[in-house]
Amino acid sequence: MEDLTGRRQRLVVVTGASSGIGLAAAVALARRGDRVALVGRDPARLRAAGEQVREAAGEQPELFRADFAVLDDVRGLAERLRAAYDRIDVLANNAGAIVLRPVRTVDGFELTMQANHLAPFLLSNLLADRVGRMVVTASGAHRSGVLDPDDLNAALRRYRPMRAYGTSKQANILFTAEAARRWPDVPAYSFHPGVVRTRFGSDSPLVALGMRVLPFRTPERGAETLLWLACQDPARLTNGGYHYNRRRHRAFRKATDPDLAARLWTASARAVGLPG
Repeated sequence: MEDLTGRRQRLVVVTGASSGIGLAAAVALARRGDRVALVGRDPARLRAAGEQVREAAGEQPELFRADFAVLDDVRGLAERLRAAYDRIDVLANNAGAIVLRPVRTVDGFELTMQANHLAPFLLSNLLADRVGRMVVTASGAHRSGVLDPDDLNAALRRYRPMRAYGTSKQANILFTAEAARRWPDVPAYSFHPGVVRTRFGSDSPLVALGMRVLPFRTPERGAETLLWLACQDPARLTNGGYHYNRRRHRAFRKATDPDLAARLWTASARAVGLPG
């Protein structure tokens, strides 16, 4: 993988880093000489992930616990990151979830939309003045998205897990494109990691079985495009673009509408209490 970012040690914050492609990316980045900070929800798994990074790269990463189902946790995370670092070279918004039944968070939002979109939207806004570039883990599942910015809780009615998940991934791609427009000094990229064998959806016996027997990608393979976007010279990438297999990729039209992206930004800012 060509790396045109130079040899200066960078700081990379990876959310959803306790397992899966987040952990694989953190290990690879640490091995390349980057300083990494891991964000995760479960303290025990977060500590285990930190130990895995230390064993692989020889340096203990910083660990930050936060539950994206609680927006006050996200606000607290932003405060702790701001206190710890004057500069975040790469913010990898990788945390995500698929929820098998309708759940309303303590903040009043459908859990998938909050964990996958509103929480990283809030975190990114609170850190934007310190971030050098942003990489967002989206998904080809955005094809099933039915986003309505005027009703971010629409999934709670006649709940369908993959539709709710796809809508949150549609939001990821739209958010990335709108961030690139609003923050031209912060390159932003989204990507589809492929279908990866992780803990994702492990609450479902059917999904868990599929993860064991189907030829899914390893987390390391799924993390390759994240690493590529985190390390390439921005001049060689398309700001705001969606990517797959280390290439620019065409997203479905529902995820490329600039008017929809602008409406989503305004609605999301209102939802999390930020100026639009």
